[in-house]
Amino acid sequence: MNDIENTILNVNQGDEMDLPADSLPYLSVDLSTNLNIGLGSVSDAVIDSVIDSEIEKPVLKILYQDEFMVAVDKPAGLFVHRSFMDRDEIYFALQLVRDQVGKYVYPVHRLDRPTSGVLLFALTKDVATKLSEAFANKSKQAELNQPTPNEPVFNVELKDKELVTTSNIEGNDLESNNVAMVKTYYALVRGHLGVSEDLIDYPLKEKLDKLGDKHVSHDKPAQSAQSYYQVKQQVSLPIKVGKFDSVRYSLVVVQPVTGRRHQIRRHLAHLRHPIIGDINYGDNKQNPFFIEHFGFKRLMLHAQSLEFNHPISDKRIKICASFDEQWQQIFTAFEWPLI
Repeated sequence: MNDIENTILNVNQGDEMDLPADSLPYLSVDLSTNLNIGLGSVSDAVIDSVIDSEIEKPVLKILYQDEFMVAVDKPAGLFVHRSFMDRDEIYFALQLVRDQVGKYVYPVHRLDRPTSGVLLFALTKDVATKLSEAFANKSKQAELNQPTPNEPVFNVELKDKELVTTSNIEGNDLESNNVAMVKTYYALVRGHLGVSEDLIDYPLKEKLDKLGDKHVSHDKPAQSAQSYYQVKQQVSLPIKVGKFDSVRYSLVVVQPVTGRRHQIRRHLAHLRHPIIGDINYGDNKQNPFFIEHFGFKRLMLHAQSLEFNHPISDKRIKICASFDEQWQQIFTAFEWPLI
């Protein structure tokens, strides 16, 4: 079915076509014609959404562009590219960016559908390879996996029956030219973290899709995964939710070293401070309260910046995405300084 993506069908007004249902994401409707399109079992509502979305085609904000790469501000709720989960989706970041810049684009990393923020594409295969290698951050991973002899960095504490590593990481974050790719995220999480800044060094089992990865072995060992975090703001609301007399939130900045699937979400859930709005790893009491109290539903995770050496010039650059209106609403409600 991928062959239909770049196929142009020459049809006349009044012509009838029968297309399989899974061709819908590739279909572009010209509203100047009156075509009768048969899409198998696709509902009228979905067909209507094709027509409506043709009018409301989103335009993504370009944060950075040169002849080698382009970065955009991906809104929450937008898939990066097609997958088996997107049967009812019409638009994808990859296609939108390709259409906006008029060139083929190469994805070099991923953002989950509910995550907002900086999304980077390469404009050539060679640049895509270099950027993908930078995202891997293999040199930094090796450094973390081989502590310096006679220089203990981490102490181990037992906190809330959960084994976590703790340390003073001042000067030990990822803001360094020695790190290929510094990825900075902001997350709104449940509760107040007992340790204000730390390295989470907790291996993660590979997260597999039931359909997309049905032929992949489920017996693989957990993969190493590291994320730095730092608490930026905290707040308590005198509102009873469940067995607690107040609602507490923390604003946390996270810099993942490795890039495991759902790494930040799973690492923060491992600390018993899940991200608000996370339907997979979150709190089934806090999430409904947040929706009712603040009036919107989303994952409160934002990819705020990428910092790396330009793949051609080797100049250090930093690309940032502003917080959207819903994030700003939270900052205002909690009387936190706007970022």
